[in-house]
Amino acid sequence: MSFRVIKGSFHIVGYSPDGDSVRFKADDLAQWNLLEGSKVRLNKHDHAQLRIEAIDTLETHYKSEHQPAEWADSATQYLLKLLGIKNTQWNDSRSRVVSADDGVPGYIITRMAERYGRPVAFVFAGETEYEDGQAIFLDNRIAKTSINFKMLAKGFAYPTFYDGLFYDLRARFAKVAIKARAAKKGVWSEDKTNSSIKIESLSDLTDEYVILPKLFRRLVTYMKAHDSFDAHAFIESLKEKQEKVLVLSDLHFTHFDNLIEIDEKGRIKLAQAPENLVFLS
Repeated sequence: MSFRVIKGSFHIVGYSPDGDSVRFKADDLAQWNLLEGSKVRLNKHDHAQLRIEAIDTLETHYKSEHQPAEWADSATQYLLKLLGIKNTQWNDSRSRVVSADDGVPGYIITRMAERYGRPVAFVFAGETEYEDGQAIFLDNRIAKTSINFKMLAKGFAYPTFYDGLFYDLRARFAKVAIKARAAKKGVWSEDKTNSSIKIESLSDLTDEYVILPKLFRRLVTYMKAHDSFDAHAFIESLKEKQEKVLVLSDLHFTHFDNLIEIDEKGRIKLAQAPENLVFLS
């Protein structure tokens, strides 16, 4: 699986990092031009927003809403620890980092940027013997040393797969996520993704239920547009988006709305385990 090594540094001051996204500055900006997909989007500091491959952590500021703070904040803190960023100070609302010992060295292994211009990356802290821009075959031995893998192994992230992730890597990441869930590590100690939950207000999502972030985002979008929650109307809203998903266990293509079940009490749940799904971009 041919990927490219890009060396650089990680940055959080002035930004709102969370557990699955961070800013990265390439040492050699020309490396971005060698990636497949969309043009990498850089800000005035030449920082790119990374999309950390295969994981999704609890939201800290989606549409001004957050998921249960204990696990959302813990994921961010663990990511910064793995990156080697210390002495992080946030503003009073915890919406932006005002100071930190950032600019720490590291590198990413990537092959493409997604449609929003974010490099889809396996993330690594520190120095490497690889040459900057070197093309490598990314196997499970290397992927297991990534920050992506470590976030899943400790239960700070949910597995969330898109069709650009190769089978061998996806299978290995699914395996470690299943192991973390069995041990009830991190979010798995409180996870309700595949359990029927009763939603009566937005606070149920922000303060109580720990669920797959993708499901949280869809629910928040619906509730921001409606005065109350109606499970059937929510599913109808999902149908309009026609969000394509592959169910791995039976190689069945469907839409996300078909994976939401409603019981007789109006409670909802995701009918498939997160690692059994591949979202089509």
